[in-house]
Amino acid sequence: MQHTVEKIGGTSMSDYAAVRDNIVLYGGQKNKNVYGRIFVVSAYGGITDMLLEHKRGGEPGVYALFAGATSDDDGADHWEAQLDRVLTSMLAHNSKLFGNAMDRREADQFITERIEGVRSCLQDLRRVCTYGHFQLDEHLTTLRELLASLGEVHSAYNMATLLRREGIAARFIDLTGWRRSSLLPLDEQLRQAFDEMDIDNELPIVTGYCQCTEGMIRTFDRGYSEMTFARLAVISNAKEAIIHKEFHLSSADPRMVGTEKVIPIGRTNYDVADQLANLGMEAIHPRAAKGLRQLSIPLRVKNTFEPEHAGTLITQEYVSARPRVEIIAGRKGVLAVEVFDQDMVGANRYDSVIVQAVHRHRARIITKDLNANTITHFLDTGLGTIKRIIADLEEQFPNAEIRARKVAIVSAVGSDMKVGGMLSRTVRALADAGIDILAIHQSMRQVDIQFVIEETDYEAAVRSLHAGVIESDQGSMEIAA
Repeated sequence: MQHTVEKIGGTSMSDYAAVRDNIVLYGGQKNKNVYGRIFVVSAYGGITDMLLEHKRGGEPGVYALFAGATSDDDGADHWEAQLDRVLTSMLAHNSKLFGNAMDRREADQFITERIEGVRSCLQDLRRVCTYGHFQLDEHLTTLRELLASLGEVHSAYNMATLLRREGIAARFIDLTGWRRSSLLPLDEQLRQAFDEMDIDNELPIVTGYCQCTEGMIRTFDRGYSEMTFARLAVISNAKEAIIHKEFHLSSADPRMVGTEKVIPIGRTNYDVADQLANLGMEAIHPRAAKGLRQLSIPLRVKNTFEPEHAGTLITQEYVSARPRVEIIAGRKGVLAVEVFDQDMVGANRYDSVIVQAVHRHRARIITKDLNANTITHFLDTGLGTIKRIIADLEEQFPNAEIRARKVAIVSAVGSDMKVGGMLSRTVRALADAGIDILAIHQSMRQVDIQFVIEETDYEAAVRSLHAGVIESDQGSMEIAA
């Protein structure tokens, strides 16, 4: 049987009835068989934020509180209080999910044992690190991995248990490495797990976190569940990889533009998916997409709550039938680091030194621009990291003027935008809305145009671009039809 590998996002996981009816059973009715699929699941919505830190807001979770606490800090036990809140939230999920008292008791016991095991581990680590020979910083990456695994093991265990109650031969696949003494590379770990699956007769429910020698968090940060999903699809040679989200991959964020104005994309290619991922609007993590692209495995993004809709199919070869903008995407909270130095003209080392400083402090470059004496890098990172990067650069370039500011980037993206006047149309749409452009970038491949703007103009820029180059095109097509 040729199978699919399917990932279910956190918000969708929080609605078990929708997952059961719209994904598991609906897909089974459509394919005349609920089996022949492997599900990789995320943690319930908000749980990973509570365990690590809030992905967007930055509020500290267990990891951030533990990493930031000191032995003489009055709030050194705040991480334990946060761990209690995580357990309370997990048990509340169990209470809503399990009507059967025995199943709920077993589910509560399962996750409580995991939480208490982690609590003991953290307490021991804190105690050991009071000795000078042991430094907490050396263990923080491992700790982050351990905490992250709790969210996915909770949701995967619950989903497998609930589906078995529905008469489906669901099998819980725990890849988190709990109490495992040895590690394997990611691909080998997944290959072993797949070899043990009977996909013709059972429905594997796989944890989105997989313990491996590379370190999922260390290597892929919060995109780790997408890596597990994509590599499992590659290793098992799936016929299709499917991501189930709480929304369609649409022409813009419906919360900004309005649900009645946005349209599902329907078809696009991996190139466009990479541009979206670069802006943080992930269809899929770009490193996860690489293997799918190389093996020509199609990726489909579906809306959990509209199962009858085919969703968006992403392939390597797709190009739109006519040149057009397919999606307006972007992000706020981008930090621009500008280095101005009159001595830069003709010197080649500036960019490489700046890039080295950015990578050393684990910031991510979204885009950059440069002229004869100025280089500006637009970074995805925090203010603390920016200060450290600037300190390094001031040491390297004592005569340079270096400054940082917070901006937003909005981008028009499409698989083929090679049409005369596209740049002027996008600029005009922003100008008509009274939005000043701080910087602009368009590559020769013409798959995206990026505008750097003031943060306060971000939502207005998305709306104006969508109206100017997508809604107007839709109107023209309808009139022509």
